[in-house]
Amino acid sequence: MFDLAKLKVKEKAILVGVKLHSASRFAVEDSLEELALLTETAGGEVLDTIVQERHKLDSAFFIGKGKLEELKTLSRRKGANIVIFDDDLTPAQVYNLEQNLDLKVIDRGWLILDIFAKRARSKEAKTQVELAQFKYLLPRLTRGWTHLSRQEGGIGTKGPGEAQLEVDRRKIKSKIQELEKGLTKIDLERVIQRKKREGLFKVTLVGYTNVGKSTLFNRLTQSTVFVEEKLFATLDSTTRLLKIPENVKLSEIGSIGAEEIKVVVTDTVGFIRKLPHHLVASFKSTLDEVRMADLLLHVSDISHPDFHQHINQVNQVLSELESLNKPTIIVYNKIDRLPSHLDLQERSTLSCLPFPESNGNGNFVSAEKEIGINELIERIMSFALADWAEAWLFLENGNSDLLPRIYRYGVVTESRFEKDSICLKIRGKKENLQKLSRLHQGVTMKFLKT
Repeated sequence: MFDLAKLKVKEKAILVGVKLHSASRFAVEDSLEELALLTETAGGEVLDTIVQERHKLDSAFFIGKGKLEELKTLSRRKGANIVIFDDDLTPAQVYNLEQNLDLKVIDRGWLILDIFAKRARSKEAKTQVELAQFKYLLPRLTRGWTHLSRQEGGIGTKGPGEAQLEVDRRKIKSKIQELEKGLTKIDLERVIQRKKREGLFKVTLVGYTNVGKSTLFNRLTQSTVFVEEKLFATLDSTTRLLKIPENVKLSEIGSIGAEEIKVVVTDTVGFIRKLPHHLVASFKSTLDEVRMADLLLHVSDISHPDFHQHINQVNQVLSELESLNKPTIIVYNKIDRLPSHLDLQERSTLSCLPFPESNGNGNFVSAEKEIGINELIERIMSFALADWAEAWLFLENGNSDLLPRIYRYGVVTESRFEKDSICLKIRGKKENLQKLSRLHQGVTMKFLKT
């Protein structure tokens, strides 16, 4: 697939954005700043940026013909060899732009896919990214699509006519089917892994890319997962047990014995604005960790001037995953990077730092400086305890084969054998205990007050 780093000539880019009347100038400029970071992450160098204000996008060139001439002059003067647009382009627009500019033209979506391809390490991540790339490429494979003939190690070259294009399309469709079968197999393996965690309280980290999720994950689990101050440093989901420091007083949180509750934490891929739809779809097996979570930790970089917009962007993806209404703790990370004169207790009332998303449910931390971590763990455990219950389960003797499943779903703290039944006192997630009560007609359960 197309990879900036594999090209012999260093990519020197001109970035292009369009401001429609419905968008604010700040939002467009912030998006272009992010596009510059993406370009640098992919191994390119940003030479200059162009923004055009328009009532509507040009169907042929995305930008107007006058701005196109300005872009051609600028790219030649600066010595650019690639132009990157901040929004998705149609195949016709790419063709028209490349013919007029005599330069390679890509859009934000393809750039993100390229970065994901570089960052993928596991077989699963590589398969997910490759599938997204092929799905992205298929509708753009036209007689005018010239990327395939301009790259090294590409999936093929531009054919002489429609016959070659049809061959390419069939090859890509066949490859897509092959990759989808591979992901289905991986997904089944994940289902088995998740079944082993049925009796555990599952916490999943979500957030914009580069907000410090992996650093926070390491603090919560006392792990050494790879951390890097770059976009999309983490693609593969990682799961570890929550480690509770000795100075965290869990006995004050609830009555069910918090030491008996096992909590697992999962780190996931970071989100970003204008995330390609095919990428979200291809990462389904990884993002299912979000769907299966009992609690989400929505991590936000509070030191970023546009952090509240990042929260909204993540919420949009969570909505796509049907997980927006899950129990959530907003974790405002990197508080050590805020001006030192701001009092922590007053931050939520400052007009320059809006917190409408937290609804009183936010935690202020610095994962790097280990500030507020214990308080966050206490919050997590309070959610876990609220999700647990205690009950007496009565099992008819003829149903003793259900015992292994019962022990997997909860913690049995007391048992006694009577004439016609087995009586078990069990603690576990309310959802799992309710499942147990529906296992068989010979199983009855009486919940205890906690």
